[in-house]
Amino acid sequence: MVKKIAATEEVLKEKLANARANSDAAMSEPRATRAFYDAYLGMIIVFLSNKCMFGFPSEVGEGLAGASIKDLAEVEVTPSGEGLHWKTLDVDLSIPALMSGIFGTKKWMAELARKGGSSTSAAKSEASRLNGTKGDRP
Repeated sequence: MVKKIAATEEVLKEKLANARANSDAAMSEPRATRAFYDAYLGMIIVFLSNKCMFGFPSEVGEGLAGASIKDLAEVEVTPSGEGLHWKTLDVDLSIPALMSGIFGTKKWMAELARKGGSSTSAAKSEASRLNGTKGDRP
């Protein structure tokens, strides 16, 4: 009698990751092999097939801002290694886009830029005051 071994989801994911790492595409362009949420840093950390890693603040990813630690921790790498997926949040982000600094749609990126430009700090306030003492532009 032949005994069949049931493949668990974890075993299948491991086999898929190994196949990805050995494919020609993985050798020519880095693919994500693993990702997780670091609650201490507030960042999504991604490991790549070329043995590099990168991270980005969860707040800048479209659909991730304001999400719970539990939801952010459920990040999955897509089977192709080209994306990240959060099932509970219904969010998908592209690895190549993230590595290029694109964290969502054009509308989302415009909103991030608007918020960044409106931030205030002591240095920004001081520079504004100094500029004001110089008068109008020539």
